[in-house]
Amino acid sequence: MNTRLHILNVSHNHFVRGGSDRYFLSLGELLSKEGNLVVPFCAKSDKDQPSEWATYFPSGADIESPSVLDVLKYHYSPAAKYNLRKLLSGNRFDIAHLHIYYGKLTSSILPVLKDARIPIIHTSHDYKLICAVYSCSRGGSLCEACHGKEYWRAMVHKCNRGSYLRSAISMSESYVSRWLGSVDAIDRFIAVSQFSATRMAENGIDPRRISVVPNFIDIAQFTPQTETGRYFVFFGRVEQSKGVGTLIKAFMQMPDIPLMVIGEGNFLPEAQALAATSPNINFAGFKDGSELYSLVGQSVASILPSEWYENCPMAVLESFAMGRPVIATRIGGLPELISPGEDGDIIEPGDVDSLCTAVRTVWEQRRNPGMGRAARRKAEQQFSSEIHYRRIRDIYDSLRGT
Repeated sequence: MNTRLHILNVSHNHFVRGGSDRYFLSLGELLSKEGNLVVPFCAKSDKDQPSEWATYFPSGADIESPSVLDVLKYHYSPAAKYNLRKLLSGNRFDIAHLHIYYGKLTSSILPVLKDARIPIIHTSHDYKLICAVYSCSRGGSLCEACHGKEYWRAMVHKCNRGSYLRSAISMSESYVSRWLGSVDAIDRFIAVSQFSATRMAENGIDPRRISVVPNFIDIAQFTPQTETGRYFVFFGRVEQSKGVGTLIKAFMQMPDIPLMVIGEGNFLPEAQALAATSPNINFAGFKDGSELYSLVGQSVASILPSEWYENCPMAVLESFAMGRPVIATRIGGLPELISPGEDGDIIEPGDVDSLCTAVRTVWEQRRNPGMGRAARRKAEQQFSSEIHYRRIRDIYDSLRGT
């Protein structure tokens, strides 16, 4: 029987804004269900889910409309450092599991954890460790010019929203974060895809300190759908890097096949304008929880036409759990998740014609439940909470020497 652990679960948000937040909260629930004491440490927000530990949450920087003080807090947060010390002074922890802690909590928390001699694990949900703007993309194209250390290139190329100022801030934060221990202070990195692990190793992180553990879902919360779907669905952030422009252009050429776009993002107004003359394309806005899953469950398949390095998006796992296949692009960690012809299809990023071909193929086969069943089976066999807990627990125990 596993020893009960005291785990500090650290991330910037204690509410769901994106896939990494859902993972962070779901992991906390899973660890607690297995009998461990799990304490969240996040930045304070009026959107926070209730927590008895919320009194320890520090205020984070305003990243969207920053003041000069916010820029300083984005690099180094005295409040996060102070509150974490206060939390540790009255509680003991066996493991600190970090997610997206930079930006709001900042790397100021790393020396505090090291001083307390708590083993530190960091699940890398994005490409922060090798890219100053976390995305390995610049101006809509893929980019790895910084190589995990030459962050000055981000300012030269204006990688953050085309702004010298924002890019300079991203550059300086990356150097400060690295200096505070974003690489050296971490005992084990968890990559959620083999693709990410390879990129980390190629950019200077010792592969012996990297473990690959894909994301997971609680299978019991999803009822597989067997009815014939009525439309294709995209759900997630509506951004150009997600390939939404390519998606809209493809369905404009297929007026007989419906598409539902679920989500919000910077590219939404442009996407709506582009699709204005296509009645087969519907924008449903932001949805979450049962409302989201009901809409996904009524689809023929999900589409992830990403044009940036996706890692292990929850949208794929959630679609699989509902018995819906996925059409995705051959980029990042996506090809690791999908078996073409069995539970979905893989196309080239930015290729409207190949997307149209894949969509028509799946649409014509929509009354055959084979792909949906294969998708659900993969979710059960590879991405269940039970399998995930064993993988994570093995890493925890290896760092504790048990």
